[in-house]
Amino acid sequence: MSLTPPLPADALAPVDLGHLEHAITLARAARDRGDHPFGAVVVAPDGTVVEGLNSVVTQDDPTGHAETNLVRAAAARLTTEALRGATLYTSTEPCAMCTGAIYWAGIPRVVYALGEDELIRIVQAQEGIPTLALPCREVFARGGRPVEVIGPVLLPEAAAVHDGFWI
Repeated sequence: MSLTPPLPADALAPVDLGHLEHAITLARAARDRGDHPFGAVVVAPDGTVVEGLNSVVTQDDPTGHAETNLVRAAAARLTTEALRGATLYTSTEPCAMCTGAIYWAGIPRVVYALGEDELIRIVQAQEGIPTLALPCREVFARGGRPVEVIGPVLLPEAAAVHDGFWI
């Protein structure tokens, strides 16, 4: 597993930091309603924001990750052209499934807070299923178009939202 050192939060542009913090707020909202603590937002070039929360528990859907839910919502609301100029911000590095959804949606830029290597330290299995140790950069590298990935970004609240959840 390749580890990417975390970036300090002040290395991000203020607009990126604000959207990333919004994604973490959505992760807290998902947790508060009984879902896994993950949240994400897509920001289109015109500033339109689409939100996504995890719904694995409340919808009884193992594919209801924040990013896959977000990609579906963003594709329904935005044009293909807007998606191809958008940025996806997520509280935690996208898993392989979510990375595929992001790739197929044509989203060219991903910014995340908590790295999957850190998530694995917090939770080794979800509902008895071991976590995939597959960084999103590795998945994107197999595609035919570049996707800019920024992260992990050192924001303590991205890990804190998981505190006590996975016991």
